[in-house]
Amino acid sequence: QVQLVESGGGLVQPGGSLKLSCAVSGVIFSRETMGWYRQAPGKQRELVARIGTAGSTGYVDSVKGRFTISRDNAKNTVYLQMNSLKPEDTAVYYCNIPLSEIGGPVQILFGSWGQGTQVTVSS
Repeated sequence: QVQLVESGGGLVQPGGSLKLSCAVSGVIFSRETMGWYRQAPGKQRELVARIGTAGSTGYVDSVKGRFTISRDNAKNTVYLQMNSLKPEDTAVYYCNIPLSEIGGPVQILFGSWGQGTQVTVSS
């Protein structure tokens, strides 16, 4: 059974930075593409960044140049470095194993989500 534990969220001022972490268990982590999702109040969950098994990355346009996804296969952990944060980045952030591409409908390998981590960007 896959387990996803997100952490690192918090309250930050506009222009600030945060680094999110997601510890993954129950799968052979190094063999899985990983993704970071977010869901803002009243909005649908969206895939904002993904990283392949060989390290290739992709981002939704709204975060390009500001967010960086990375992975540490030795620690079974995926990260999301978020810089130049904006109020519109406020959301609950989740990680998961994506089956769909950025911009498409949210489809994940397993049907469960972690608890997520809240990111609030406000002055």
